[in-house]
Order: sequence, then C-alpha cells, then structure tokens
Amino acid sequence: QVQLVESGGGLVQAGDSLKLSCVASGRTFSRAAMAWFRQRPGKKREAVATITRSGSPTYYEDSVSGRFIITRDNGINTVYLQMFNLRPEDTAVYYCAALYKGDYYHTSIVEEEYDYWGQGTQVTVSS
Repeated sequence: QVQLVESGGGLVQAGDSLKLSCVASGRTFSRAAMAWFRQRPGKKREAVATITRSGSPTYYEDSVSGRFIITRDNGINTVYLQMFNLRPEDTAVYYCAALYKGDYYHTSIVEEEYDYWGQGTQVTVSS
C-alpha cells in the first residue's frame, strides 16, 4: 500500500506561482512513475504532467507546457509541481498519482493505469 499526501495548494492571483508537493510512503518510491492530475469544476480529471522513475522524460498537457514543471526527489520520496503564470482556468483540485506498472520509462496520461492516489489539494486562481 502507498500513501500519497499532497500539499501546497491555495488561493492565488492570476500570474502568481505556486509549488505543489506530494510525499509518498509505503513502497519504494523510485519504482513508481508519478503524475499530477487535476479536476476542474464540471470537468473530468485530466493528466497535467507525468514523470518517469528516473525523472526524465516528462510529459505536459498542452495548456500547461512552458508554465508548469514536474520534478521528483527520490531521496525524500517527493514529487513536485512548480506552477508559474497561473491562470483562472488552472483552478482545480490537483492530485498526485503513482504507477507501479511497466518498464523503467513507462508513464501514462490514463488515470485508470495509476495504482495509488492522493487526496487532492485545491488550487484557486482569481482573475
């Protein structure tokens, strides 16, 4: 069993930055591909960014590419999502997820592939 705990959400203004953290426990973190998903009001949950076990390569959804950066520190079992130039449309509950299937470079944008989920952290961006 894996526990994922997100933190760092909050209320910010458009153009501000925010950094989300997700700390994992329970299984070997370095064996998991990790991802950040978000669920905007009235929308389905969508993948925002993914990262392989080693930290590279990474994937970004088009609307956040160039503004968000996903990184991980396997030494402290943590994955981050640094968000710059936030927009009102980034308002959502952000979830981290862990995937323990596949080879060393496998990641996915399909939420059903992920084995474990955090409880989510709210990010609200005002205009």
